[in-house]
Amino acid sequence: MYTILGKDGQEYGPVTEAEVRQWIAEGRVSAVTPIRKQDAPEWRPAREFVEFAEALRAHDSPNAPPRIAPEQPVAPGQPAGSVPQGKTSGLAIASLVLGILGIVTCGLTAVAGLILGIVALNKSSKTGDRSARGFALAGTIVSAVFLVLLPLLAGMLLPGLAAAKQKASSISCISNVKQLCLGLMIYADENNGTLPSADKWCDAIISYVGNETVFKCPEGAGTERAHYGFNRKLSGVSLKQIESPATTVMIFEVSGGWNSSGGADEVLATPRHKSIVIGFADGHCETVPVAGRLKALRWDP
Repeated sequence: MYTILGKDGQEYGPVTEAEVRQWIAEGRVSAVTPIRKQDAPEWRPAREFVEFAEALRAHDSPNAPPRIAPEQPVAPGQPAGSVPQGKTSGLAIASLVLGILGIVTCGLTAVAGLILGIVALNKSSKTGDRSARGFALAGTIVSAVFLVLLPLLAGMLLPGLAAAKQKASSISCISNVKQLCLGLMIYADENNGTLPSADKWCDAIISYVGNETVFKCPEGAGTERAHYGFNRKLSGVSLKQIESPATTVMIFEVSGGWNSSGGADEVLATPRHKSIVIGFADGHCETVPVAGRLKALRWDP
């Protein structure tokens, strides 16, 4: 039994003496091809093996038939005249995998998958590797289809993402207003039940709400220090004097400004969340549409 060292650096075998002679006749093994006999420690050129001398002389004879295959040994079972196909198959499989991953990478890998698929198709056409061609064709189709559908998917997903973002900012704004109402009520509890002065209400309750971020709406201008106003008619008023706390406005959205206060005329004209967030004197909050109920809110204690 013999092992052949191919020009590609790979070992082929073990093969029989008859197979080596066949490869010599087919031009895949030459006189200088390294061969190692079974159990032998070293490689030797084919010409040093007596058993192959006649086959080498016949192959090098002027009357020998022309070579129809490259001078490269092939692995047992590989068709004569074929070339290694591992690289082509690897490109084809990579194309299919990248095309599928385009679903979770927003099409980035699908672009690479399409390119690799086209390259693998060209190579498989030359090598005759049907398996690689199948993978390459599948990868090319999957990648191309995903890239074609990408604009449609974006058209469906972007409105949903925008709506989710709007919903999240609205919830955050409501949470801010609730904390401000709670801060005002704690202040009143510690000051004989009396609410702070309208022109200093932010300064008065900042220690009760933790930090200034509570005074800012997620959709408000970043250059403004606060985005909420205090009902001026409640300035210095005792909570006990408010006849209907559940319907009396205490905090509302304004265009911006620290220690802002006012009444119905100062309510934010253009809603940041489709509706205006209102905090009432009993501590609860609501989102109120600009048209309709907003004008009917109670401002007097």
